[in-house]
Amino acid sequence: MISIKEQFRRKPWILSAFILLGIGLWLFSGQQKTPSDTQVPAAQGPDNSTAPPLAKVVIEQFTVQPVTRTLSLYGRTAPNRKATLGAEVAGKVDSLLVRKGQHVKAGQALIQLDKADRELQLARANALLKVRNQEFNASKSLKNRGLQGEVAFSQAEANLIEAKALVKSLELALGNTEIYAPFDGIIELLYIEKGDYLGVGDPVISIVDLDPLVISADVSERHIDKIYKRQPAEVSLITGFTTSGQLSFRGAVADGSTNTYPIEVEISNPEMTLTAGTSANLELILATELAIKITPSMLALDEAGNLGIKTLAEGDKVHFVPISIVKVEPDGVWLGGTDKTVDVITTGQGFVRDGDTVIPVRPSSAQESGSE
Repeated sequence: MISIKEQFRRKPWILSAFILLGIGLWLFSGQQKTPSDTQVPAAQGPDNSTAPPLAKVVIEQFTVQPVTRTLSLYGRTAPNRKATLGAEVAGKVDSLLVRKGQHVKAGQALIQLDKADRELQLARANALLKVRNQEFNASKSLKNRGLQGEVAFSQAEANLIEAKALVKSLELALGNTEIYAPFDGIIELLYIEKGDYLGVGDPVISIVDLDPLVISADVSERHIDKIYKRQPAEVSLITGFTTSGQLSFRGAVADGSTNTYPIEVEISNPEMTLTAGTSANLELILATELAIKITPSMLALDEAGNLGIKTLAEGDKVHFVPISIVKVEPDGVWLGGTDKTVDVITTGQGFVRDGDTVIPVRPSSAQESGSE
């Protein structure tokens, strides 16, 4: 006779069937046992339907503060003025009176050209002018006495004018042998050396004026209507130097390829220690508004995709407030368009919707419940 153990070994499915039958009986018995003394009544809504439990959210109160709305732009420093001086008379460079990089004042002598015989020519022209003046006076006296005709008097007058013009021309030529600085600035480039021969118009010196220093930038057509002359601005150079300035120029015609308008901001640089060509960040001050500062994690979207914050309204109901970003800083965002004092949902705003009733928890209360 085959034992039960031998039958299970030959037919293992019988053991599996017994196990499945036992599990089924255990599950069936659990469904039948529902003690009335452990049943938790469900919450009832106003229409006797089962209502979901209220969500807990952490709220924090914020009060508006005045904050300045700014427009951030990238720019580059540039000279206020720049001039390339050229020779106005031909001649050899007799002496260089300045060196490259030197600070100069308006009217300071920079280059001396060889005067050659210009001084002698001027002396001769002055002597001739003296003779022509005597001839004119004599001709005028004879004409007044009726002893000389009109033609002879006109010829004497023309000779006098010609002599005066020659003197003036030679005086200018002699004066132009010395080249002067047209304004205060720095010698940027020297195109010549002592002994060089210059023709009329040849470049001699490049001079730049760095006070005030100009920051050039471009403004988009969307913001150009907010830009005005003498508008205050905060300037930060890439070197770490920061200062204040004001708008000195606003372009009236947009660039055809970029649709941007050129602007210039001036900053004081009396010692001309700040250089041109340096990268700079501009913060144009547009207006002062009332706003609250929050972290980006507190922002939320409504069902239409609008950006805003979820606040606590009367009756512990969630209220979505659309906002406008006034200013962005590394540690937070300034938002406008809120009440003077507002309770913002800082934790749990992603699980509630506008109009939901919630259980508000202050940060201090949340910490106490967590410690318990």
